[in-house]
Amino acid sequence: MDIVILAVVIAVVVLGALGGLIVGSRRKKQLPPPPPAAPDITAPPAEPHVGDEAETPREEPRRTIEEVDLPDGSAPVVVEEPPAEAPEIEIPEPTAGRLVRLRTRLSRSQNALGKGLLTLLSREHLDEDTWEEIEDTLLTADVGVLPTQELVERLRERVKVLGTRTPEELRTLLREELLTLVGRDMDRAVKTEPEDRKPGIVMVVGVNGTGKTTTTGKLARVLVADGQSVVLGAADTFRAAAADQLQTWGERVGAHTVRGPEAGDPASVAFDAVKEGKEMGANVVLIDTAGRLHTKTGLMDELGKVKRVVEKQAPVDEVLLVLDATTGQNGLVQARVFSEVVDITGIVLTKLDGTAKGGIVVAVQRELGVPVKLVGLGEGADDLAPFEPEAFVDALIGE
Repeated sequence: MDIVILAVVIAVVVLGALGGLIVGSRRKKQLPPPPPAAPDITAPPAEPHVGDEAETPREEPRRTIEEVDLPDGSAPVVVEEPPAEAPEIEIPEPTAGRLVRLRTRLSRSQNALGKGLLTLLSREHLDEDTWEEIEDTLLTADVGVLPTQELVERLRERVKVLGTRTPEELRTLLREELLTLVGRDMDRAVKTEPEDRKPGIVMVVGVNGTGKTTTTGKLARVLVADGQSVVLGAADTFRAAAADQLQTWGERVGAHTVRGPEAGDPASVAFDAVKEGKEMGANVVLIDTAGRLHTKTGLMDELGKVKRVVEKQAPVDEVLLVLDATTGQNGLVQARVFSEVVDITGIVLTKLDGTAKGGIVVAVQRELGVPVKLVGLGEGADDLAPFEPEAFVDALIGE
């Protein structure tokens, strides 16, 4: 009996041990976690508001796209820009008597000639040495050899006849002889109003550095001051900013400027300028040509081409040669070459208020056989004046 009980106890213990081993092995094996459930999405809290709006926003009715007015695309939306301010139109100074008003400026550098001659002629005895000094004074003033000889001969005769010479008589005598030398009877009007057509055509030519483009702009002011409408042709296509410079001059007085591409054909620009001048009914077309070196044959030939192309529409009424008065006798060489290429009809002397000698007026007229028509007496916009012999001579001999 005891043996049976002992066997049962042993069997129970063995079964309990086996059961413990089985449970322990099951705990070591981990089952995969179940898939996470989808989270519940809740609406975010409403943004805080102030006052009457401090509540949760409510849904409001919204318009559909059919209910919204949209542009039909037939007309583009135009954004208006503020209009550009037009340049203020200046009123040029009247040209009548302009040289008289500038007499003081002219006389600053010219008195050496007139006062020198008056001082020499006032000597009690006019011997050969004195007459040689008179000749030297005239030659130094760029009058030229032949005009100097003619003037000295006339002065010799008149002083000999006059005998006793008072300062006033000497002044009158010298004034008369200088007026004769300068030429009081020459036609100095700039021809801009042909009788049979419009517009008048003026070409402005000259060497680099003489102030040619500036002179063209100032001449436009002179013509506008005289009541004429002007078109400017910027045919100087080789110098950088030359067209811009001329256009600025034109805008200041309301003159239209015709220009072409940089380094373009100058003859084409000149042709277009005359064509537009006709269409606009302008009184005058001013053509600013490129500055030419008178030693460059090809460039001078091109200048002749510009004139020929322009004359396919109408004759050129004026060809004004701009000379720097300070170059003296060298300017005569330039004038001679230009006159061989184009028919010069008038001279414009610039910088006559500087170190220039007044005698260049006489010399250049003798060289070309054409009159000085305009003189530049400063850097101001209205310092270009029609040449008036009486005012010029009065400035030479002083008051």
